[in-house]
Amino acid sequence: MGKNLFQKVWEKHEVYKLPGGRSQLFIGLHLIHEVTSPQAFSMLRELGLGVAFPDRTFATCDHIIPTDDIKRPFADPLAEEMMQAIEKNTKDFGIKFFSPETGYQGVVHIVGPEMGLTQPGITVACGDSHTATHGAFGAIAFGIGTSQVRDVLATQTMAINNFKVRKIFLKGKLGKAVYSKDIILNIIRKLGVNGGIGYAYEFAGDVIDKMSMEARMTICNMAIEGGARVGYINPDQTTYSYLKGKPYAPKGGDWDRMLNYWESIKSDSDATYDDVVELDINNLEPMVTWGINPEQCIGISENIPADDSNSVKEALEYMKLKPGQKMKGEKVDVVFIGSCTNGRLEDLREAARYLKGHRVAKGVKAFVVPGSYTIRKQAEAEGLHSIFIDAGFEWRLPGCSMCLAMNPDQLVGDQLSVSTSNRNFKGRQGSSTGRTVLASPVTAAASAVAGVISDPREVFSI
Repeated sequence: MGKNLFQKVWEKHEVYKLPGGRSQLFIGLHLIHEVTSPQAFSMLRELGLGVAFPDRTFATCDHIIPTDDIKRPFADPLAEEMMQAIEKNTKDFGIKFFSPETGYQGVVHIVGPEMGLTQPGITVACGDSHTATHGAFGAIAFGIGTSQVRDVLATQTMAINNFKVRKIFLKGKLGKAVYSKDIILNIIRKLGVNGGIGYAYEFAGDVIDKMSMEARMTICNMAIEGGARVGYINPDQTTYSYLKGKPYAPKGGDWDRMLNYWESIKSDSDATYDDVVELDINNLEPMVTWGINPEQCIGISENIPADDSNSVKEALEYMKLKPGQKMKGEKVDVVFIGSCTNGRLEDLREAARYLKGHRVAKGVKAFVVPGSYTIRKQAEAEGLHSIFIDAGFEWRLPGCSMCLAMNPDQLVGDQLSVSTSNRNFKGRQGSSTGRTVLASPVTAAASAVAGVISDPREVFSI
């Protein structure tokens, strides 16, 4: 019987099978940022250890960095402390740091791919839950804790349990104003936020094959929100075209050699899986969340479930909503376009494409945070920033921004935010009573223009 990509890559990186069943896994690429790395470096110093393979670890700053003013020292003393720590640690241990001064700083899960560091057939680890993003390239990527960050720094390996593999086969055709964000929200709604526990998700089908790399990254990014530790897509010509010419991508003869390897690790046609799920997206419409986890979502024309379960009651009470009502028409206070889920160039292009000639509604605070300086520069070269500014959006500097609000970008009180990020947990965007509605960039843009949660097909006559 054939093998799937997950099995092939895992076997190639398994150094040793530990007592109890865990694998000692070699990590091909280690990404770090300023929040989860300081403690790990402190542990190394206490143990008198160095970094085993500094050339396999790369750093950036994203979570705490302000998006409006990055003059040093930062206004937030804790943010400044974290920034100084990553500057010192990367210098002391010989690690490449994509700081703002280099012109390549950005969200860690955006910088890795656009620098060509993320490649098919490797293992990727990072102290951040949304590391599954890198699986879009055919890598096996997962978020890790601080002690595991220490282990990878010290040994380039880590102890981890293996996973079962679920193939999620998507069929159908994307409808108008329907994007990868809508697809992954629908998958999470169908399978649940705990449905993927113990699994790696392989996303497949014609729908996936036709997606750009940016769209694939959005899909894999939110695999973790469905409970899966890993989400991946088999590499193909779209993957190779994206990587070709990137700074850290193979060059010359190495390219041909690696291309052969990348082709070899694709799932075999007769590969076996622990589970297979088939989903039809033909009737999918723009999606929005109504609750306090990504599973609690509906199509823009649908009604919120009218059941009396405790989880629904809790969510509706927090969100100040009623069972059976629609999300469409709910007043919007803030619109945020950005994050490792939807802060890429394609996301900005799509939002700007429909925003041109429109204005943000009175009373709505709207801002765009490009995922990296590379994206920001390209967007400005294309004039996208002017479209956003003319429409009434603020054009910000790169960072995680309001995705988790470990920076000045935060909700106030019970403001309702339409956000292109990945989590709508209680207090996620900086206020203990703030309310988050997840949506695609185009749905977010439509809601900013209308001043209420809206169907982009109606607002923009799509």
